[in-house]
Amino acid sequence: MEGSEDLDSSLLTQPWASVCFGESTFIAKACFRETGYVLLISDLSSVWYERADTDVVGKRSKELNKRLTAHVSSFLNRLSNLMCPLLEGRESDANSFSCQQTSSKLTIHVKSELSGLPFYWDFHCPAAAVEMISHHLVRPLIRMSLALQYQLQELASLLVQKDAEIEDYRESGAALSRGRLRTAPFQEKSFLQKFVDESLPQLCGAGDGQAFTSTLQHLYTAVARQETRATQKRHHSGDAETPELTSSPQPAGEAMDSLVTLGSQQEKVEPPSDLPQSLGATATPSSPAQRARLPVSKAKRKKAKGLFG
Repeated sequence: MEGSEDLDSSLLTQPWASVCFGESTFIAKACFRETGYVLLISDLSSVWYERADTDVVGKRSKELNKRLTAHVSSFLNRLSNLMCPLLEGRESDANSFSCQQTSSKLTIHVKSELSGLPFYWDFHCPAAAVEMISHHLVRPLIRMSLALQYQLQELASLLVQKDAEIEDYRESGAALSRGRLRTAPFQEKSFLQKFVDESLPQLCGAGDGQAFTSTLQHLYTAVARQETRATQKRHHSGDAETPELTSSPQPAGEAMDSLVTLGSQQEKVEPPSDLPQSLGATATPSSPAQRARLPVSKAKRKKAKGLFG
């Protein structure tokens, strides 16, 4: 049981990666240990999951590889060496992957070699439970959205302050040495509207395989680690009212209620207490556009020096 909990905890902190099996594109994450492996994979329409311990790996290996006699750890190590390069964006021509997909099950066929002999493996992944989808996709993505929105407000606030600083330089008589560097004051509403009109259509048309860029992978990992720490803290404190994330599946209705509650917090745009500190240092008002312009002290007019010289 402890091995299964360790695998589940390790899987949560693994980032999602884009993988291709034949002509099909998925996002996937996996974790391999001496006690077995877990695999979570999705085409953004369905989510499939498999957990296999050493008994399952040993039995399936004998069924698929009658000529191979090896310890279970050797099979697990080989599977890890086959899957990890794919999850890291690397491919190998010596390995062959194919898949068969239905609404309730996904089977991934693997053909390779082990000790000079053909090695075959099948990942049998049934549909994932609602709680697992929420645990690994919905809840982290909501927290990532809150973190990115808070970070956006911090950057917008910084731009407003920079505009006030530049305006103070200009009123003091400073002038740009290169006119092409001049920028218009930052307007949050117009910036967001331009993003929705121009950038958003391109992002939505990029395809499902580009769901997690390297930057978002790092953010997902950071959010997942904070989630794991919070869960462990609740577990050690013995809070009986807060169920662990690895407990029995939560009913779909209760899961959706908790998601709606969490999603409603976006309007407050307050930095969650368990977010990485690198995403923002201090809290800011709800919108930079509504902030009063920072007071600018009138400096004595003098000859421009330094940056605007």
